[in-house]
Amino acid sequence: MQYRKMPAKINTSIGGIKLNSCIFVASGAKDETLPGLATIAQSSSAAVTMKSCTLEPRLGNPEPRYVDLPNNSSINSMGLPNLGYKEYIKYAKILKDKYKKIVIASISGMTLEDNIIMFKAFNNSAVDIIEFNPGSPNTIGKPIVGYDFAEMDRLLKAVTKICRKPWGVKLPPYFDFVHFETMAKILKKYPLQFITTINSIGNALVIDPKKEQTVIKPKGGFGGLGGAYTKYTALANVRKFYELLGDKIKTIGVGGVTTGVDAFEFILAGASAVQIATTYLREGPECFSRIQRELIAYMNKKGYKSIEEFRGKLKTL
Repeated sequence: MQYRKMPAKINTSIGGIKLNSCIFVASGAKDETLPGLATIAQSSSAAVTMKSCTLEPRLGNPEPRYVDLPNNSSINSMGLPNLGYKEYIKYAKILKDKYKKIVIASISGMTLEDNIIMFKAFNNSAVDIIEFNPGSPNTIGKPIVGYDFAEMDRLLKAVTKICRKPWGVKLPPYFDFVHFETMAKILKKYPLQFITTINSIGNALVIDPKKEQTVIKPKGGFGGLGGAYTKYTALANVRKFYELLGDKIKTIGVGGVTTGVDAFEFILAGASAVQIATTYLREGPECFSRIQRELIAYMNKKGYKSIEEFRGKLKTL
């Protein structure tokens, strides 16, 4: 009798919440409205990550504010356009009831007080996980909070006191080992379950040489760099935080994942899950099943039966 070889499994868990795949959508990618969220829910994305929300609705920055770049990359300065947190509390219940999928809220208040109000409200919502996004790089007049370590400490301390859901924090990219170490010391003080790294690389500048002008309007053309151009910075952040945090705080990798092999690299570096943004914006919901198939095929080729068999086991020269 011949036995068919079982394909590799790519399930994972974040904050005690089981996901049938380690591949899912990042916050900010066509997830502002209920129809957009429903499209994600009907895809192979393992979770529905909702738009980063604020206390009140926001229109965001003036257009053009998003431009596709070569090599599956992008620049944006969206400015957190969203419908306000109350709408996403409603949407979470609709999504859970209709699609039975893991729902992740993303909270990005303008002040500490705003964040406290929203975290308390989401405690009593249908969301499974909360991702705290304390400092978008593209909000006009607001700093990238992740580079203010004292403020990050203050925010995480406040969230710890009130959040009753599994939660984590989305971090900006870091570039110096001392900054990784400083941030890791702060993270270890609190009972968060995961970090998401990286947010877009802030304040990139793309120029159209023919028109001799910037390609996006807000902030004089400065915006967050996303997609494949960010992959190697994202991998470095995943790896360094995995070295510093281990499995005490799990890592979700995001930045430039275009193929299943990209996802494999992030997991090899230490990620427990991988989020997709720019590729989804360019390719649509089919990207999730494609990347999952490619990851499984590559794992089968390597002889791995689960992501835990190779996660974090990156070799060095």
